[in-house]
Amino acid sequence: MSPRRNAPRRKAGQRQENAEDALVLRVTGAEQRETGPDGEWVLRRISGAAAAKVYRCPGCAQDIPPGMAHVVAWRPYGDGADRRHWHSSCWQRRTHRSARPPRR
Repeated sequence: MSPRRNAPRRKAGQRQENAEDALVLRVTGAEQRETGPDGEWVLRRISGAAAAKVYRCPGCAQDIPPGMAHVVAWRPYGDGADRRHWHSSCWQRRTHRSARPPRR
């Protein structure tokens, strides 16, 4: 008896996706628009493999270390100066936080 195949079988003539192509799609990603009570935002999700620098999350004032997946958000109309890197969970909870100055 042969072992069970977990991967779907390719049909004749179907090209297997190159690992480099998949990485480019994840790294560049598509920008999403999100509207909430705090206005309209453009989002880009950054994979852990693409996160190469340390950023400071404005939601919790903690570092986002290299290798951690996170969200980049900015206003759709402007020069991009308000572009910020957020922990994914901080971004999801941003509208539920009380207004307080960031800790230093």
